[in-house]
Amino acid sequence: METLRRLTPALSVAPQISAADLGGLSALGFRAVVNNRPDGEAEGQPPSALLEATARRLGLAYRHIPVVSGKVTDGDVQAFATALAELRGPVLAFCRTGTRSTTLWALSQAAHLDPAAILSTAKQAGYDLAGIRPRLDAAWDSAQPAEEAGPPAPSARVDVLIVGGGAAGAAAAASLLRRRRTLHVAIVEPRETHYYQPGWTLVGGGVFDRARTSRPMQRALPPGVQWVRAAVAAFEPEGNAVILEDGTRLGYRALVVAPGLKLDWAAIPGLEETLGSNGVTSNYRFDLSAYTWDLVEGLQRGTALFTQPSMPIKCAGAPQKAMYLSCDAWRRKGVLRNIDVRFHTAAPTLFGVAAYVPPLMRYVERYGAQLALQSVLTSVDGPNRTAVFATRQPDGSVAEETRSFDMLHVVPPQVAPDIVRASPFADAAGWVDVSPETLRHPRFGNVFSLGDACSAPNAKTAAAIRKQAPVVAENLIAVLEGRDPRAVYDGYGSCPLTVERGKVVLAEFGYGGKLLPTVPWDSTRPRRSAWVLKTKLLPTLYFDVMLRGREWLARPKLLPHAPAPHEAAAALPER
Repeated sequence: METLRRLTPALSVAPQISAADLGGLSALGFRAVVNNRPDGEAEGQPPSALLEATARRLGLAYRHIPVVSGKVTDGDVQAFATALAELRGPVLAFCRTGTRSTTLWALSQAAHLDPAAILSTAKQAGYDLAGIRPRLDAAWDSAQPAEEAGPPAPSARVDVLIVGGGAAGAAAAASLLRRRRTLHVAIVEPRETHYYQPGWTLVGGGVFDRARTSRPMQRALPPGVQWVRAAVAAFEPEGNAVILEDGTRLGYRALVVAPGLKLDWAAIPGLEETLGSNGVTSNYRFDLSAYTWDLVEGLQRGTALFTQPSMPIKCAGAPQKAMYLSCDAWRRKGVLRNIDVRFHTAAPTLFGVAAYVPPLMRYVERYGAQLALQSVLTSVDGPNRTAVFATRQPDGSVAEETRSFDMLHVVPPQVAPDIVRASPFADAAGWVDVSPETLRHPRFGNVFSLGDACSAPNAKTAAAIRKQAPVVAENLIAVLEGRDPRAVYDGYGSCPLTVERGKVVLAEFGYGGKLLPTVPWDSTRPRRSAWVLKTKLLPTLYFDVMLRGREWLARPKLLPHAPAPHEAAAALPER
């Protein structure tokens, strides 16, 4: 559970809590909990019914007052005020970041507390509610008949607004500020921790300590960027603005949409409730990667299943990397012959770039793993340790089969975030629609996207972002200055396939599966030097090079001529 923030002696707020946190809250003296998140708002979010049942077992009162992000209504405020009046404190209220709960408190107090005092209290707790100042003023003025309400405060406005503080958003900000230090660049990001996700496979393989894969968000963001610690509720491209979860409208001259993707755990029935127990794990979650290694170390015999869903997914090689590192660990311990290893992939082949399939197949055979192509995980029964797969047969039919397991490593289906799929920026599949070369939106000329959320048909990897960020920075600045975008992205992506402890196949490729090795060598060969790069150098290159705008071997290619007419620069709002 993240740090609690005290607003009053009787009320504290916090980001999302889990059922396991409720015991700690009870021990701290809290007597009631108010949940301000609608169910199903994000993956991994515990349902309200589970939290309520756990709270009541611990003697905590519980209220669910769901508030839609960006739409805090007067009815929501009244319900919150009523709950505070009825509940015996201390009370903890929570939402995704704590912002909605703080906003509800602020508006519930607006009729009898000076707006400046409310904003100061919220600020001291770490929440900037300046965007709701007009509502606070209006409520305060209505309670003071002799005073007239002043005009609404104008929305804040920045040069470049970036949605998402992950690898893509932070790298784009760094590349922009390297080129134009005077730009006012703001990143909207609700999380307080930045993760080096490529390291989680190594945590699951017993190579990395989990602590090496995270940093406080403030340290990961480039110097000079403004961090808006909030979540986006909606986009308003016609007005060059986004709406934050507290209702604030934040304006921009140019927008970069980089919120990553959504891990859709709920798409597989039975999976969410058994993750982290019953031998079910995934290196795609920070909190589970260490559990993967616990399972690998503890398994002496039995069945280990590894899954890969339909594309696109984050790092297409990660599902099989989990298998290779696990098998290598079992081989070293002398127990691999006692373990039935199966890799179920929804794809028709082991890897999407044909040149890398033969060397990877040699490792599949070396480890004695069974390869099930076009086989999709459809449900999990954790307590009974069974998984159901739908597998396409040679005649085109689909057969359902149930397999028992001792260890199940799951990679969930992955989709664009809800906020993107519901936006005007989305293509038919829900991703941010962009030109694959310029990474610019085809209809909104001052909107760009990169990273996992964009529609470009490249591999969704951190290495791809390293090449995308300079392209976005170069083209965005051109558009701000009234010029045509000239930087092009060739689809470069890299997947260091850890086939055993000490050796990596460094797959580097671009659009159409074209091999794009950085070093002129045979990139299909497993190499110890690539292992050193993966385990020793890449974390430093990530945090201290890419996220600081140092474009070593990543400078963008510039077109010598103007782009096609549909890429012509759109009119932009004046500064």
